Amino acid sequence: MIIQTINLTKRYAKLVALNNLNLNIEEGECFGYIGPNGAGKTTTIRILATLLQPTWGEARVCGHVVGYESRKIRPLIGYVPDYFGAYEDMVVQEYLEFFASAYNITGKKRTQIVGDVLELTDLTFKRDALCDSLSRGMKQRLSIARVLLHDPRVLLLDEPASGLDPRARIEIRALLKELHRMGKTIIISSHILPELADLCSSIGILERGELAYHGSVSEAIRRARVGTVLHVATPDDGERARTLLRDLPGVRSAEPQDGVIVVSLETETTDFSFIARAMLDAGLRISEIKPEEVNLETAFMRLTRGVVQ
Repeated sequence: MIIQTINLTKRYAKLVALNNLNLNIEEGECFGYIGPNGAGKTTTIRILATLLQPTWGEARVCGHVVGYESRKIRPLIGYVPDYFGAYEDMVVQEYLEFFASAYNITGKKRTQIVGDVLELTDLTFKRDALCDSLSRGMKQRLSIARVLLHDPRVLLLDEPASGLDPRARIEIRALLKELHRMGKTIIISSHILPELADLCSSIGILERGELAYHGSVSEAIRRARVGTVLHVATPDDGERARTLLRDLPGVRSAEPQDGVIVVSLETETTDFSFIARAMLDAGLRISEIKPEEVNLETAFMRLTRGVVQ
């Protein structure tokens, strides 16, 4: 395991930010960390980044124990917080060279590495721009460029797409996919669930400091799927259609919602052709019948209880 936590707990006075968290993340995974504000995501990431000490329990990064071997961990990780550091008076290249020197990267090697990460993050054309003049999306890419200078094995990204416009989010997602293809282990916390579903190989859902789910995206969606739910639309009398559908054998409920009838079938029902047949026999036209999409957002809502700290 490249990341492992064993009964990891963090208390702030009476507040329990993390409660016996047990995580196992394999090398090369892109792990999505999901949860409401105050769930403990940032606390976990800061502990893994050696910026916080656990109250008890243990966190290991690349086999090294946080707290006891933090000096060995830091060269192996890259931590991107959800805000950009205050370096307004530096230009982009100077900013990267400053951090490269902190990792004892000097001379021609430093020039080469800075050029490489600028190219990788598509910031070469901004190398002479002041950091403070960059858009939020470019600042996030610069933050990622900074943590790639020393070629870390693990990237810890805390809400990297927060506050970005749609184009900037797409660009950040494409960059993270490329880093994943390069073999980096990535832990990313985010509230933008569809993007995590597209990006991550596994997810963890945290609620009130406890892990509600840990596994693949497909398994989370499978667990969230409860029977078959159909969205049925008709240009005819909606109330008549609802009453007809509600009384059919195999139908648990039929309720109007946003211009369609949401039909919930019995769990064992997989063939729903009888819905169309019954409506046509009753003289009702059909404009749409489609199964309800179960995605990561649906899974999150069904696998959590909606409680916060």
